[in-house]
Amino acid sequence: MDGWWKKNPYYVEYMVHEGTALFIIAYSIVLTFGLVCLAHGEAAWNGWLSAMRSPLSVIFHLLVLLAIAYHAFTFFKLFPLTTPPVVLGGKKLAPEAIVRLGWTAGIVAAIVSFVIVWGLA
Repeated sequence: MDGWWKKNPYYVEYMVHEGTALFIIAYSIVLTFGLVCLAHGEAAWNGWLSAMRSPLSVIFHLLVLLAIAYHAFTFFKLFPLTTPPVVLGGKKLAPEAIVRLGWTAGIVAAIVSFVIVWGLA
């Protein structure tokens, strides 16, 4: 068990992809804790918001953002391997196009979420 996955670059990428899920779990715990604080009233909620503005929290959020971006990138790379062939106009869609469509959908969803959360609409 001396790092069998280190011998193949595909397995290394796969293990890093799976490891980034730990950041997603950590972030979901942070958000759940925020919900609990919200349920406990204004003082608890304001304390949580204050904690989210700390430099350590900002660094944590940047690390989570990078981990989620990498996770999404490697997830979308798998789309052509895991989905049935997409046929448009009688032509099979190229794998690169499927990956680009996934990234585009993800970026659009992120922008829409940002606009909704920050009230920029």
